[in-house]
Amino acid sequence: MRDVSRDEVVRRLGEKGFVVLDVRSRPEFTGATVAPCDPRPGRIRGAIHLDLQELMGLTTEGIAERVGPADEVELVAYCHSGQRSELAVEILRAAGFRASNYRGSWHEWSRDETLPAESG
Repeated sequence: MRDVSRDEVVRRLGEKGFVVLDVRSRPEFTGATVAPCDPRPGRIRGAIHLDLQELMGLTTEGIAERVGPADEVELVAYCHSGQRSELAVEILRAAGFRASNYRGSWHEWSRDETLPAESG
């Protein structure tokens, strides 16, 4: 499984077909819940939310409805610490999607105030 670095995510944000997928819970995604070890709440700016629990119940077509057709998108999944997103990548690849894991995830991203984030 290929991991993606923070620098690659930063460089590719906004690139056509590059989809950042947040697989955390809705409260984590919106910033309503934040881990005590993270200095700020929220998500990577522009990320699409698809909770891992929901992802596990979707068909390939259901995933495509949420993120785009498998042949048109490249997904990078993240969570809080890279574990849930690792499982998400396995599921996405089994469904035919090009997917990578951002192992640093929100735990790393939230520490750098210069990185684009949003909440709400």
